[in-house]
Amino acid sequence: MNGLKYLVLLAAMINGFGLMAQTKETISIKTNIYCDHCKQCESCGLRIYKNLMDVQGIRKVKIDDSTATIEVTYNASKIEPKAIRDAINTAGFDADDQMAPAEAVARLDGCCKKE
Repeated sequence: MNGLKYLVLLAAMINGFGLMAQTKETISIKTNIYCDHCKQCESCGLRIYKNLMDVQGIRKVKIDDSTATIEVTYNASKIEPKAIRDAINTAGFDADDQMAPAEAVARLDGCCKKE
């Protein structure tokens, strides 16, 4: 039975070392949010969230419409900030100084576009 305890302890230690190797970082990205209901709006919040969560290495997405920022927690060993900004751009939104392509912006609902 003692051998089983050591095996379980060894497995837990290996798993713990693997988790430590994953460098979790958080980045706050300034964006353009023009509607007052972006978290519920299919064109804004859900599109941003889905585009980001489909990218490998992204762990958490928080949209703050009051400050027009997107806070992203990610595994720095799997993804770089540029790729995070690219995913936001693909959803139709600017990401810091990276402008969203016109074709992505055109897919947004009217409330999500600058008037």
